[in-house]
Amino acid sequence: MTDTKLTRPDGSSVSGYLAEPTGTVRGSVVVIQEWWGVNAQIKGLADRFAAAGYRAFAPDLYDGFVAKTADEAKHSMSGLDWGRAVGLVKTTIEALRDKGGKVAVTGFCMGGAVTLLSAIKLGAAFEAAIPFYGMPPAEAGDPGSIKIPVLAHFATIDDDWCTKERVDALEASLQKGAVTASVHRYEAHHAFMNETRPEVYDAVAAKLAWDRTLAFLSVTIG
Repeated sequence: MTDTKLTRPDGSSVSGYLAEPTGTVRGSVVVIQEWWGVNAQIKGLADRFAAAGYRAFAPDLYDGFVAKTADEAKHSMSGLDWGRAVGLVKTTIEALRDKGGKVAVTGFCMGGAVTLLSAIKLGAAFEAAIPFYGMPPAEAGDPGSIKIPVLAHFATIDDDWCTKERVDALEASLQKGAVTASVHRYEAHHAFMNETRPEVYDAVAAKLAWDRTLAFLSVTIG
């Protein structure tokens, strides 16, 4: 478990946090940060995937910056180059595939949006997408064009961004495109997986979402 850089044979690289399983590697998971950055909580999620047998890498979309306040996080996300972010995800996928095995992408909040955007833009470059309470704007692309299985997790108390109407529209787009997808809704707040935020963390919803995620990974990447 370490901050490191993945480098491909062509010289392309991406910095981030790598968590390696202690035994057999079942596959790889790209873990995309919330709007805070690659902080201890995101690293902890990567460690949990590694404990479940998956090589996990959290690419650093903020080049080392970690927000300490919501204002800093909002400013950082508003300045994010989404095209570059998808490019970093692509490099991460390719670098993990160089190590062998299948690759899934997951992300939380802002990372959930990047996960779906990557699934739209990168085609079948990876095997499965698992967005948590995040989605890109409608003009970013058609979710119905996604070619890989999707497991999506959303909170019912999320009026600022992933509203019921937007989640319903996403699900309708996936269904219209005949995407293999499951969209789950939890009676919880946005960011219910983040145990460092007691005002929104929901242990019951978090466990259910985690269990569903591991079951989905076992089917899609091993």
